[in-house]
Amino acid sequence: MLLARNASGALVASTFVPSTEDEDVVLARLASKVSPRVLRHPRELDEARRQLDDFLAGRTRGFTLHTDLALASDFQRIVLPTLASSVGYGTKATYGELAARVDRPKAARAVGAALGANPLCVVLPCHRVVASSGSLTGYAGGLAAKRFLLDLEAGQPIGQPTGQPTGQPTGQPTG
Repeated sequence: MLLARNASGALVASTFVPSTEDEDVVLARLASKVSPRVLRHPRELDEARRQLDDFLAGRTRGFTLHTDLALASDFQRIVLPTLASSVGYGTKATYGELAARVDRPKAARAVGAALGANPLCVVLPCHRVVASSGSLTGYAGGLAAKRFLLDLEAGQPIGQPTGQPTGQPTGQPTG
């Protein structure tokens, strides 16, 4: 995961770098949107990295990071804060429900597109939004990452399908 902050220390990006894309290309895109100078100072991102590690290990349920939506579109600046404030840890919403919460009830696809380009993945929890059928659809980190995050928040053992009783192998009869 690529992390980036602005000059004032606010996190502007926590993004998955697609395996098909070179990290330097991603950095150049960030530089064009945030600042002409993108510097690598990993130590200055230690707190963000620690909070992400704690979240992914199940030691915390949220973030206390200062964030900046400089990389977000105008519509994302409406959708992402609403997502963060209305879809809590361990819960899910549909794209349509989130569209209704931003007073655009017919804009489920636009909400999906906004979440698909979320510059602050995991920190602003777009993984909590699912299709109206409940099925998992697109996620920048891939559907396996989305499933991992949802299972983590649901208290499921890692790698255990949601709804599968713990300790019982799939397809095995019980006593």
